[in-house]
Amino acid sequence: RAPALIGGGPLCRLPSPVNLALPLNVPFLYPSPMSANPAPSSRVQVKRLPERGHYDRETVHAILDQTFLCHVGFVADGQPFVIPTGFGRDGEVLYIHGSAASRMLRSLAEGIPVCVTVTLLDGLVLARSVFHHSMNYRSVVIVGTARPVTEREEMLRALRAISEQIVPGRWDDARQPTDQEMKATSVLSLPLAECSAKIRTGPPKDEKEDYALPVWAGVLPLRVAAAAPEADPVLPPAIAKQVPAYLQNYRTPGSR
Repeated sequence: RAPALIGGGPLCRLPSPVNLALPLNVPFLYPSPMSANPAPSSRVQVKRLPERGHYDRETVHAILDQTFLCHVGFVADGQPFVIPTGFGRDGEVLYIHGSAASRMLRSLAEGIPVCVTVTLLDGLVLARSVFHHSMNYRSVVIVGTARPVTEREEMLRALRAISEQIVPGRWDDARQPTDQEMKATSVLSLPLAECSAKIRTGPPKDEKEDYALPVWAGVLPLRVAAAAPEADPVLPPAIAKQVPAYLQNYRTPGSR
């Protein structure tokens, strides 16, 4: 979950560069938090600020489909790890992949519990008091047990889902995996059976007496944007000039 800048978590330093072209206070339209869905499990129920919790599939899917980066939390040999990795969603399943030698994938393939998180940072919320500074965000938490994908057909479908979530159109353009490459790759499937979303939108919420302070307050919207493609230096000049249309018009998942 995205922490507050101060008073609810540590100060946050953002990576650079960041494109700030998103209009101020862009609304994100999601169903009401407690729409007609089964009650969430205690493991994913939002306890802190429960009014921000969402449990419907439409909201969870919408957040997952606007990024391709997740963080995978697990414990191996008594040591907790949180590893960033790419993912792809196919219906009610989240796929992750990597080297067959990966400690993370080998550990998860043994059936240990896993927690996957996804966070979209939409803006910095600047309040009149330092304590009430916060962030606008959309996040998803998924818990469960991952399943190794062993059938070639499902592996290819999973790898395609990951590829298409990152760069739509690239899978059909690039060479397909060889048998040797498939053997060197592990794919895991995590069902979206136990998950929840948490969302914060809107302006800062200050103490009543602070609204009279002569201090600017509001939201600094943030978004990730793609720059111009950079060709591999060893490409033949003729091919280097043939930038695929899906790259010329590339938009990050959050802006598609």
